[in-house]
Amino acid sequence: MNLHEIQTGLAKGKFTLKTIVRNYLNTIEKNKDLNVFITLFNKGTIDRAEEIDSKTKTGKAGKLAGCIVSVKDVIAVKDKPLTCGSKILSNFISLYNATAIERLTEEDAIIIGKVNCDEFAMGSSNEHSYFGATKNPVDKERVPGGSSGASAVSVATDMCNISLGSETGGSVRQPASFCGVTGLKVTYGRISRYGLVAFASSFDSIGIFAKSNYDIAKVLEVIAGYDEKDSTSVLNPVDNYSELLNNKFKSGEIIFGYPKEYFTEGINEDILKGIQHKIELVKKAGFEVKEISLPHSEYVIQTYYILTSAEASSNLERYDGIRYGYRAGNEDSNLNDMYINTRSEGFGDEVKRRIMLGTYVLSAGYYDEYYKKAQKARRLIVKDFENAFKEVDYIITPTTPNTAFKIGEKIDNPLSMYLNDIFTASANLAGVPAISIPAGFDRNGLPFGIQIIGKKFNEAGLLRICDFL
Repeated sequence: MNLHEIQTGLAKGKFTLKTIVRNYLNTIEKNKDLNVFITLFNKGTIDRAEEIDSKTKTGKAGKLAGCIVSVKDVIAVKDKPLTCGSKILSNFISLYNATAIERLTEEDAIIIGKVNCDEFAMGSSNEHSYFGATKNPVDKERVPGGSSGASAVSVATDMCNISLGSETGGSVRQPASFCGVTGLKVTYGRISRYGLVAFASSFDSIGIFAKSNYDIAKVLEVIAGYDEKDSTSVLNPVDNYSELLNNKFKSGEIIFGYPKEYFTEGINEDILKGIQHKIELVKKAGFEVKEISLPHSEYVIQTYYILTSAEASSNLERYDGIRYGYRAGNEDSNLNDMYINTRSEGFGDEVKRRIMLGTYVLSAGYYDEYYKKAQKARRLIVKDFENAFKEVDYIITPTTPNTAFKIGEKIDNPLSMYLNDIFTASANLAGVPAISIPAGFDRNGLPFGIQIIGKKFNEAGLLRICDFL
């Protein structure tokens, strides 16, 4: 059931929210082997459901009553663990709610628990977690994608009906594709980052997973919008997204483009055929589809990893064993040894790799050669999208070049792992919204998605497109 169906059933007394929550908790228990949840809010969730059932009877329930949400463990929930999938924060309890969490709970959404993720959101497979890898529900020998892989799994397996993830270079859309659900990455600044632990501050955003476009629309209505606590949030008005879903696009009203640089060698044959089939359906529906160019696409991965690693090396400096989190050594250790041992023991290999890369590209003698050049390349990529959107309204691409790979298959090959973001990272570099929608299955029965990229702050258009693709 989508949120509208749940709320209708609750209003008519067909079932209670307490019953729904218990069903979700039972599903979570049955699927423990997938290693989805780091922290589960069992008792508090049941108590909260009873409160909302009482409010429903008096007609005072919030607009998200019936919405059960899992939260990627990089987003702060007050008085609950905030681990970021890392040993260095494994004992840390959040002192406050993220703005997105505050807005959800004010409208009677229920947070059911915190889910696994790649450490500090650095990864494309959900294997880089101190708490172990999460498994793909379609094939447990395969990854669910990352870094928000467990968020995608929680929705795909009906452990909740909504999950909040985070996006830096495809960390919502890529696992959505691998797990066969819908994942929305919003325009940078559309949802407040207050309470989202920073990986790369000029890229990060909170994203939404669901099976229903309506559910994503309702949640976005609540959590989007300006926040004075976040200097990067934007003062643009928030659309009534769920009502706009009823406004169907008319034939010839919009133009789609597909970038020739995204349809080249190296894409899984079944994915390529599936995306081409979707493009033909768009044409048959009466919409114009034209080939476009994003000429600097070949520099996306290099630019993305230089800039995000540089920002990560700065953001992760705060984890020193003094202020909070894991501390190595004892009272007799000197300060320098404590710093070194805390970070050596507290951070995993992938986080260390990116800190080292980021520190290198920011160092004297290399700043101009790498970091400054990458910033110039980012500007060219932004310009590519600005030029493309003068010709078309939406851009169609594959979400990923392949379907879910096996656990351990790419863990020792960072470059191969990074290339999973080849079609998604450009939207983060440009700050534009994008969505991954289930598009089919490959010959092995593994799901894949189609990606639609839109103009800034046109999340409404992306959600409307979901209805006919």
